[in-house]
Amino acid sequence: MTLRTDPSALAPQRLLVFEVRGAIANFATAIRRVPGLELIDEEELEGDDKDKSPEAYLLVPDTVALHNILSLWKRWTTGQELGTGFAPWRDVFATLREIRVWGPSDRVQEGDREILAEEIELMGEDQSLIIEIELVFRASEGLAADTERTVIGEIAAAGGALVSRCRIPDIAYHAILARLPVAAIRQIAERSPSGISGLDAVMHIRPQSVALPVEVDDTGEQAGLIPPPPSNGEPILAILDGVPVSEHPLLRGRLSVDDQFNLEPLAVVEERTHGTAMSSLVVHGDRNVSEPPLGRRIHCVPVLGEADQFPQDRLVVDLVYQAVTAMRRDADPTAPSVLIVNLSLGNVRKPFQGRLSPWARLIDRLSHSYGILFCVSAGNHAEPFDITSIATMAQYEATTQPDRATRTLEALSQLVTSRRLLSPSETVNGITVGAANIDAVSDAQRRTARNRVDPYHSMVTANPSSSLGPGFANSVKPDILMPGSREHLTMVASGAGLSVRPAGPARPHGLKVAAPPRAGAAGMEHYTNGTSAAAALASRTAHRIHDALEAEYGERFLALTLHQRAVILKALLVHTAVWPMDSAELIKSVLGPANPRQHVRQRDNIRRFLGYGVVDASDAIYCASDRATFWASGSLAPETRRPIVVPLPACMSGQALPHAVSATLAWFTPVQPGRQSYRSVRLSLLTSEDIDQFRVLPAKSQPDTNQAGRGTVFSRRWEGSKAPALAQNSTVELVVQREPDRGPRIDELVPFGLAVTVTMPSVAEVYSQARARITPPVRARARTR
Repeated sequence: MTLRTDPSALAPQRLLVFEVRGAIANFATAIRRVPGLELIDEEELEGDDKDKSPEAYLLVPDTVALHNILSLWKRWTTGQELGTGFAPWRDVFATLREIRVWGPSDRVQEGDREILAEEIELMGEDQSLIIEIELVFRASEGLAADTERTVIGEIAAAGGALVSRCRIPDIAYHAILARLPVAAIRQIAERSPSGISGLDAVMHIRPQSVALPVEVDDTGEQAGLIPPPPSNGEPILAILDGVPVSEHPLLRGRLSVDDQFNLEPLAVVEERTHGTAMSSLVVHGDRNVSEPPLGRRIHCVPVLGEADQFPQDRLVVDLVYQAVTAMRRDADPTAPSVLIVNLSLGNVRKPFQGRLSPWARLIDRLSHSYGILFCVSAGNHAEPFDITSIATMAQYEATTQPDRATRTLEALSQLVTSRRLLSPSETVNGITVGAANIDAVSDAQRRTARNRVDPYHSMVTANPSSSLGPGFANSVKPDILMPGSREHLTMVASGAGLSVRPAGPARPHGLKVAAPPRAGAAGMEHYTNGTSAAAALASRTAHRIHDALEAEYGERFLALTLHQRAVILKALLVHTAVWPMDSAELIKSVLGPANPRQHVRQRDNIRRFLGYGVVDASDAIYCASDRATFWASGSLAPETRRPIVVPLPACMSGQALPHAVSATLAWFTPVQPGRQSYRSVRLSLLTSEDIDQFRVLPAKSQPDTNQAGRGTVFSRRWEGSKAPALAQNSTVELVVQREPDRGPRIDELVPFGLAVTVTMPSVAEVYSQARARITPPVRARARTR
């Protein structure tokens, strides 16, 4: 028998739920002593130490075994002897809060129950509500059809009706969208075993998904006409978003809109805010910054319809699945060259609580299957919060830094468990993007802000509304931060303590984007912010990295497979991310722990807010004379390794100057719900002893090695200031290694991308000497700083 952390693809009628209390390590140790019982994915069970008690799921062979274990548990909880041979179970029971059979409380999670109860509170008995019902997945199509008929029959008996259905075997997903009367919804909210929540064929019941809104404000001047890009060149980037104003002067001729779900007629032109803003950011970036537009068209598939919301008659997982598979299907693909997908969307009703959502599982599967880098917004939390140490807004505004930043962070530190990632940003293969408080607003414009206060003035950090990590299996999430505007706070109430909320975007603090027509005026611009905007800028940066590699290497780069190019972009996108030291030090001082020996927990708290850090888009794209970045691509079979030899420029030898080596490894893991471990393939990056000649040590300003090794991107940095001792042909060898597969062996080759940078600021020969040692040679694409 095996204990697993994900109940997907397991049979609930033979499922026991183990609620763990205390340390996971104690539970795992006790499990190892029970003959025939194995904990498959201890790493995934660990999760976040701020979570309530984690759960593991035991699928027993039959109902006899199920009742035997429950009987043992009952005897132990009542103080009875367990009998000869059951001593190991006693140690397991001592680490548990509860053992119970899978039931209504598992099918209807507490957060979902609260939403459903609130939804029907003011509804009449003659009204109805649409909900999502995920069924127990059956691999057999015949059994799946029987399961579906059973549930649809129960829905009809309760006075409801089927709205839509979706079954995706690749992610063990089978769900229906159903309309139910208030009485039936009330039974579900009460977790009644006699209602639909008591059906063995039902896995989960959730409220219908609601799209993460994008805030916009302060319509400004009219944009000038931008010439369309050349017609040649297949799109490499797709946007899944709302219907854009494709004839806006900034977007005309730059989007290929594939309205495969016929949502355009439902979207009023004046309300096409989300898709227009995200398209503008991808194509042009923040219009407060003078950057050239992307040189290729963008493939756009609307998945938001009326009022920038998901259509009520489709499951969002179904929409995304159909949109992406249409791009890359074998027959008549709509966008066969796409390898970047921007997903500035999220389900505000589905915060991540340790278990992957079906939407995240879908992204992981599509990434691996098609070689697509998904850039996903982490999600925003714009709810008010209290700064109890300050009484009024005037007092808050009068505080100086770092006191104001400290008080703000102290307030947010009490809310970390309620400001989690929003589905699907817990994706394992995708890049999750949080919002940094960065924009290009001039100081003169910033001074025009009224009744709003910048909580982190002069400091670079995560916005107050940006979702916090960690991700699945305690991995680094968000992966990176990108500009999301310098978010201000506005007062909600004052008195015994100050209540504030993140203010919406405006001219003094926002990213400038294309706007839908207002009052008959077309071609206008306004301002936006948040993680949706940050994800769009991350997708744009990935596209620009691809453009730079294509310009320098031509067919040598384009000849790589889509999978290889996608993981190279993934590595290079994360590669320049660093923790802003003033922000990292503030987080450490506020969240602690104060004991310097607990540096792992200190870094854990920092990466909760910052991930790997803030990305420098310019460094990711352009060269500099005192820095050289190498990239490599390859594929690894099971339990193999690949040495990567990096030349070290001799000009750095003997120079007692600050210098560094950084390396970022990225890949897409095969995933399969129901497999013994969800993240089936793990790669590691090893260093050889020859790095010692470079006189560097692991940097302190980065996630702990154990934290960084839990996802599908691994980024490390080594720093020093003592003079390296290098010869003309000195190198450092890095080894990319594929660890033993967790669970059944996976024979397929796994592509990886690796980026390595050596730098010594102010030593101008670093790039030229490194370039000279690469065969075949490449030409420089330097930028004047």
